[in-house]
Amino acid sequence: MIIEIGHYALVLALATALIVSSVPVIGARRRDRAMMDVATSGSLAMFTLVAFSFAVLTYAHVVSDFSVENVWENSHSLVPLIYKYSGVWGNHEGSMLLWLLILVLFSALVAVFGRNLPETLKANVLAVQAWISLAFTLFILLTSNPFLRLDPAPAEGRDLNPVLQDVGLAIHPPLLYLGYVGFSVCFSFAVAALLEGRIDAAWARWVRPWTLAAWTCLTLGIAMGSYWAYYELGWGGWWFWDPVENASFMPWLAGTALLHSALVMEKREALKIWTVLLAILTFSLSLMGTFLVRSGVLTSVHAFASDPSRGVFILCILLIFIGGALSLFALRAPKLAAGGLFAPISREGALVLNNLILTVACGTVLTGTLYPLLLETLTGDKISVGPPFFNLTFGLLMAPLLVIVPFGPLLSWKRGDLLGVLQRLYVVAGLAFAAALIFFYLQHGGPVLSVLGLAAGLFLVLGAIADLWYRAGIGKVAANVAWRRLTGLPRSAFGTALAHAGLGISVLGIVAVTTFQTEHVIEMKPGETTDAGGYSLHFDGMQPATGPNYTEERGHFSIRRAGVAVADTWSAKRLYTARQMPTTEAGILTFGLSQLYVSLGDATKDGGIVVRIWWKPFILCIWGGALIMAAGGLVSLSDRRLRVGAPRRKAKARPAAPAMEPAE
Repeated sequence: MIIEIGHYALVLALATALIVSSVPVIGARRRDRAMMDVATSGSLAMFTLVAFSFAVLTYAHVVSDFSVENVWENSHSLVPLIYKYSGVWGNHEGSMLLWLLILVLFSALVAVFGRNLPETLKANVLAVQAWISLAFTLFILLTSNPFLRLDPAPAEGRDLNPVLQDVGLAIHPPLLYLGYVGFSVCFSFAVAALLEGRIDAAWARWVRPWTLAAWTCLTLGIAMGSYWAYYELGWGGWWFWDPVENASFMPWLAGTALLHSALVMEKREALKIWTVLLAILTFSLSLMGTFLVRSGVLTSVHAFASDPSRGVFILCILLIFIGGALSLFALRAPKLAAGGLFAPISREGALVLNNLILTVACGTVLTGTLYPLLLETLTGDKISVGPPFFNLTFGLLMAPLLVIVPFGPLLSWKRGDLLGVLQRLYVVAGLAFAAALIFFYLQHGGPVLSVLGLAAGLFLVLGAIADLWYRAGIGKVAANVAWRRLTGLPRSAFGTALAHAGLGISVLGIVAVTTFQTEHVIEMKPGETTDAGGYSLHFDGMQPATGPNYTEERGHFSIRRAGVAVADTWSAKRLYTARQMPTTEAGILTFGLSQLYVSLGDATKDGGIVVRIWWKPFILCIWGGALIMAAGGLVSLSDRRLRVGAPRRKAKARPAAPAMEPAE
């Protein structure tokens, strides 16, 4: 009975979405406060209903109710409890319900924290959110119902896909969806502003916190997905340019551009039209990513094999929302004021160049992802666009961006002094290049161009420090004054420095592991030894082991350095009994920021086994840098000036005539 109640709650959510998508819009046009208030109460009601529905599906997974088809197909009574929870979204139907839950969560957050929004704008924003909720609730109920029953109920489930039975997959999808769906708020603000015909600096101030929150979550989601693929799939790579990976990377690139563009609009009331377009395109790319994963047009370890009818339904949603928003933009954009003017050499100019590079890079990734699909659809020919294309085109586009990022924060608004910034950064550049040469020497050589890549990463890190250094006046004023200035800086300044430094650290990790990693593929028998990364690996032999729902053959390796034992690790070939599906469990040892990666291959006829061993120097910098970038986003979000719903400060009473107050 509880399952049917969960299904009914979803139907009620659909009815509520229908009301919220229409009544507040009419109220906004009539200036009817009672009708506009329906948006707030309706959004909270939608969240409550969808949250209850999701809780019911979670309960069915936890208690192993195999009368529910979704539970039977994606769970097993012997699965550890954490994977019963993650199994809720480890399938198409459950993940779409999670998508919807996060969507209505953001609507509820806007309803609660949007107290300082104009009533009409808030009503329209929540109505647009309800349009999206209505479409996806209808999609779930008609094509992807997670509450379908089986009669008679099977005695046992088919088990969760073994590749998904990992802690990383319990974390990765929710974070990724928080990023994907978070950009829906930016989209709704853009559409609502176009409906009202009013876009100004206050609008950018309202949009930026939501953009920052979504960008932060998406950064964490992509990093977690990359690390999961690295250690779980046993391929030894951290990024494969898989089309579904690209589907999450493109909104991140567009969202990064939107974040910087909204800053220009807030500070200088410039780039209005461009910022609104970016808000539409960023969420459009998120929707396109949903289509690619759910439509069945892709074959990927990340994609869900889906019914083509689902793909058609999502394609219709895609066309309606993207086509409708762009049509509205085309209609309204010519009537919008362009905004303030600025010199090419200025902070605005640096941010515009940043936007240009990011959007072109995003377009390159989009082309490489969709071109094979379009060609196959039109001609039937199959081609593969792989890492060589993306590494060359994307790398060349991003190289200039890495150089200009430290310049932006040091330039003044409206008109900057490039020579003055160069004088501030030439020491930083010299230190970065010298450190890169030292690193290159310690790694015993490699491609000469790697020095430039290492220098670029260090330049980003040192440039972020230099920004805070000069703003505090360190070395020019007394130490106590410099400390007071430093601690008095807004949190967003520290957030920006952290994000830029995090990018630099990730670049260092990417260059180091790409340039200096070593790989050995050898056949080993018990008792044999091989070397990798300055360590000796001794193969001690294989042992059988049994888990709750799998059996495995585990290889034990002892690690020595200069003849002294320093660690040991296990690497396994695992077989999940319910699905009879094999997986590889790599043995990974961490030494500082570097890792030794051991993966087992096939057994040989003479009693040996194929072993792949990688030494990956400084690879943890890749994900560590992403975490620092996300920390920068959180620090910026904690700045009172960006805090959603921050109360207005009361102005002191003045005897003079009242002046116009700046919009909040």
